[in-house]
Amino acid sequence: MDRKPQSFQPLAVVMTVLAALVRLAPHPPNFSPIGGVALFGGARLKGWQAYVVPLLALAITDPIRSRMEGGYPAYSLGTIVVYASFLISVFLGRTFLRNTNSPARIAGVVFAGSLQFFLITNFFVWFGGHMYPQTLGGLAACYLAGLMFFGRTLLGDLFFSGILFGAYALLSRRHESERAVAA
Repeated sequence: MDRKPQSFQPLAVVMTVLAALVRLAPHPPNFSPIGGVALFGGARLKGWQAYVVPLLALAITDPIRSRMEGGYPAYSLGTIVVYASFLISVFLGRTFLRNTNSPARIAGVVFAGSLQFFLITNFFVWFGGHMYPQTLGGLAACYLAGLMFFGRTLLGDLFFSGILFGAYALLSRRHESERAVAA
């Protein structure tokens, strides 16, 4: 079913922020709500908020996670690449999910978002790092080593996107029926 979703901006903002805070809970590597937050924010937040709210969620939770987990800096050159990749996911949400509640369409865009994150971030691990030789074989080795993380990223993005889009659809319908009864 590809019904146009109702727009309840305050609900979308609250859900986006709460989901981003879930990032602070213990979770397996790369099984995080941020990919889902970026897609959902792009699809359901208006204008500049679609881009700023997910970025702020990252910028605020990164130092907290850094202190919790220890051993890595909150921000680095790689942060720019990660944030840019999440902005692409926001763009994907705005472009392909703004006017839909279709689970199949959402799942397809989630896959595209996870895939672009995997391709972009691993390319920059290869290009800017010293772990892999700067050859085609080194790039292939980098992508191959990242496949286990891609699986977790995809599962996390599907899980959190499913929760966000599903809960939003249910709460929006409930709110709309309560408004209709009150009128």
